[in-house]
Amino acid sequence: MRWKGRRQSENVEDRRTMGRPAAVGGGIGIVLIAIVIGLLGGNPQQFLQQARQNQPAAAPGQAAELTPAEKEAGEFVSTVFADTEDVWTRLFAENDMQYRKPTLVLFKDQVRSGCGMASSGTGPFYCPADQKVYLDTSFFSQLARQLGAPGDFAQAYVVAHEVGHHVQKLLGYTDQVDRIRQQVPEVEYNKYSVKLELQADFFAGVMLHHADRMHNIIERGDIEEALTAAQAIGDDTLQRRSKGYVQPETFNHGTSAQRVEWFSKGLKTGDLSQGDTFGAASL
Repeated sequence: MRWKGRRQSENVEDRRTMGRPAAVGGGIGIVLIAIVIGLLGGNPQQFLQQARQNQPAAAPGQAAELTPAEKEAGEFVSTVFADTEDVWTRLFAENDMQYRKPTLVLFKDQVRSGCGMASSGTGPFYCPADQKVYLDTSFFSQLARQLGAPGDFAQAYVVAHEVGHHVQKLLGYTDQVDRIRQQVPEVEYNKYSVKLELQADFFAGVMLHHADRMHNIIERGDIEEALTAAQAIGDDTLQRRSKGYVQPETFNHGTSAQRVEWFSKGLKTGDLSQGDTFGAASL
């Protein structure tokens, strides 16, 4: 993926040098737990322990120094985030709307968000309460090592997916699904959660389609990297990996085939009108 030497977003809070908080409190909420299960497929505490073992933690209140790899990861994500700003600002304007840019928060180990405390084991997530995307860049190592999805374009897909949730918040889809969640049993709600996640995949594809048209970012092999990531984080694939069997009634992000299909549709067409997963006859 071509990304070096281009604009980086100014809407970035880099908390990675702040050191660890003195204490951890609160919970990450049902939505974040779903993200943990959907993206990482397993016991979140196990992933948290692995993340802590793989990187030294600063003492409470002690500033942490970034490694060269961490600095480059931050520059990469900031560049992709700038691409999301360019694309969504233009697409919203073309539809007579104004795009409100979210904020990207980079952290190490754990972070306090508008949705409560979260750990690196949570994986990247979007918090609708404060309209910020949270990311511990060590997740990219987990994406490559534990889920078999390496590559910078796979990482760009992850960032674009989380920003896709922000787009859903601005367009009203998030609030609509939250209202439904209060009215139906969990099994029924899972169907709407899948629609929401697949639409975020579609929006990720749309963003990368237009970013390529603007900045010529896609190189040979990039699309395969992103499709591998989409395949790796399907509910059925993750459940087979962690349990050895699947429970379709518990799916809340979509199957691997569905995630690949909707991301591919967005990437190929760049057409927002084709991303209505809620009105689709089938997913």
